[in-house]
Amino acid sequence: MAVAAAQKNREMFAIKKSYSIENGYPSRRRSLVDDARFETLVVKQTKQSVLEEARARANDSGLESEFIQDVAHLSNGDKTPTVEDGTHQDETKNGQLDADFDDDGGKKDEDYTLTEEEVILQNAASESPDAEHAVQKAALLLRLRDGMGSLARILKTIDNYKGCVEHLETRPSQEDGMQFDALVKICMSRTNLLQLIRALRQSTSFAGVNLLSENNLTNKTPWFPRHAVDLDNCNHLMTKYEPELDMNHPGFADKQYRERRKQIAVIAFAYKYGDPIPSISYTESENSTWQRVFNTVLDLMPKHACREYKAAFNKLQEADIFVPHRIPQLEDVSNFLRKHTGFTLRPAAGLLTARDFLASLAFRVFQSTQYVRHANSPFHTPEPDCIHELLGHIPLLADPSFAQFSQEIGLASLGASDSEIEKLSTVYWFTVEFGLCKENQQLKAYGAALLSSIGELLHALSDKPELRAFEPASTSMQPYQDQEYQPIYYVAESFEDAKDKFRRWVSTMSRPFEVRFNPHTERVEVLDSVDKLETLIWQLNTEMLHLTNAIKKLKSSHFE
Repeated sequence: MAVAAAQKNREMFAIKKSYSIENGYPSRRRSLVDDARFETLVVKQTKQSVLEEARARANDSGLESEFIQDVAHLSNGDKTPTVEDGTHQDETKNGQLDADFDDDGGKKDEDYTLTEEEVILQNAASESPDAEHAVQKAALLLRLRDGMGSLARILKTIDNYKGCVEHLETRPSQEDGMQFDALVKICMSRTNLLQLIRALRQSTSFAGVNLLSENNLTNKTPWFPRHAVDLDNCNHLMTKYEPELDMNHPGFADKQYRERRKQIAVIAFAYKYGDPIPSISYTESENSTWQRVFNTVLDLMPKHACREYKAAFNKLQEADIFVPHRIPQLEDVSNFLRKHTGFTLRPAAGLLTARDFLASLAFRVFQSTQYVRHANSPFHTPEPDCIHELLGHIPLLADPSFAQFSQEIGLASLGASDSEIEKLSTVYWFTVEFGLCKENQQLKAYGAALLSSIGELLHALSDKPELRAFEPASTSMQPYQDQEYQPIYYVAESFEDAKDKFRRWVSTMSRPFEVRFNPHTERVEVLDSVDKLETLIWQLNTEMLHLTNAIKKLKSSHFE
């Protein structure tokens, strides 16, 4: 019974893809860095297994279109590209390609599989309708059985699929039975390119048709959200520390608590961009747990918290959002943040993968849980809960400087490689979660995990741990402890100093493009064209004009 219940819960929590203990992840560990590392491992393992499984299925059925649908479903949905601009014709007349036919006039059921490069192309095409018809540059290597006479048919077929030949080169083939090898560089829509490869493969004139990797046809740049609405797809969970799965979880033996968690998780799963955040009717026990932690933070905050945290905390109290007897509703907190820094909240069902969590920060969106830690463990939780989010993260997200720093971490994560996600997660861990800063030559806490964990806070400000100056390059490589108190903490001279160092470090990352967030459209713009850069320069010049005029007017009024 217990095994069946655990399996049912795993299925509910594992959305689209599962990074969970049944896949080999240690159940007693929880951290953004380990999440990212496990993500990397799963992606590498899954990549090959998905290819092999889909190819085997295609070979068994002889229908590559079914394989394409499966790959598209596994990547970003069930959308299968269709050819609207080109028409495949299996005829030899008019210079077009010949296809194989059996004695009854039907096509032979040839084995057909996609290479890894073609799978990457298919995934790129399936991201959106615009991505399907995006112009793609690619190179095809063709092995010709029938000599140079096949070239005319190749060119005719490319023309049928609305393609443009940019380069054509031939050489005698070194393969037995082959006349020539032809390298054809073409430019055409992604969907038509996939159909062209299919048409070429069905011809008896070619022994091999290979799509060669181009700089813009690789899986080095993962999909990332371009608009806040895309965060509806950024809800992949790390299910390794749920109360149903981990015997060490305080709620593991509490059936009522587990049921409560499921109810709140279902609400989070159903949330969509633009919806009001659903209210949770917290129980007397949950409000009591909140009150115990809240009053303790009130006692420690004056002495140990940074000034930015205290100022924002007081504003939350003045707005009647932070009160000791009632857990705040996320909708009220979100509206408060929007007025002060432009950040908003959206509900999360549990611990998100590092990539999805960091991506949301790029849009000034913080994904927050709504469930409450178990009553038997009010001052510690093995996973993020709403008390950690509200008392730890929210006050500083209401500070403009810290909100900007959080967004810059998120923007740096968009399109980053798996290894860079690990580094960014580590920087996030040692700053946003466990960061210390100097204030009048005294150490103050600004990390959310410190400000919502009494024991860790007192340990960090004692003489026991090692304190190091915050330098992103070295910080990003530092292993850390997530089962006991941290042996090392990083100290920032100020938020501005930390942001400046972070910006310079991010500029060394391998991502081949820059992004910016447009607050007017809530879109992330990739700065990859002269037109986009000219528009941005015009906007910046306009802002500089306003600033210059403001300075002149202030100086003029000062001397009058």
